[in-house]
Amino acid sequence: MEIIKVTTGKKRYLDLLLLGDEQEDMIDKYLERGEMFVLDDDGVKAQCVVTKESAGVYELKNIAVRPDCQRQGLGKALVDFLLSRLAACQTLLVGTGDSPGVLRFYEKCGFNQSHRVKNFFVDNYDHPIFENGAQLVDMIYLKIDR
Repeated sequence: MEIIKVTTGKKRYLDLLLLGDEQEDMIDKYLERGEMFVLDDDGVKAQCVVTKESAGVYELKNIAVRPDCQRQGLGKALVDFLLSRLAACQTLLVGTGDSPGVLRFYEKCGFNQSHRVKNFFVDNYDHPIFENGAQLVDMIYLKIDR
């Protein structure tokens, strides 16, 4: 298994990016200013994009694992990699919808709930976003402080 930084041609991983954020114009808002990494294990199986928001504060904007490779620890491996790579990171944020399975994943990675942005998904996406049959409305932020 190898985690590789992607510096050019990030859109070639659009299929994975859309698993983590299903609207392309939303991805376009952070993709080029973010650092992108792919996890390659006999082929690319996962990706993540992290942005620097301010001094010491980074945000995990997108993380996705191919559906046939989920529940194998690959997502956690990417989070652990980011934490080891981002020496200047004092706080790592991630925003997600109110989906119990996704929240459990982040909590297992060491994140704790921080705050909520009301109506984020309703106000920022051009169509309703559903996760496990429930419409996402608010963005729930979680964080790791070091």
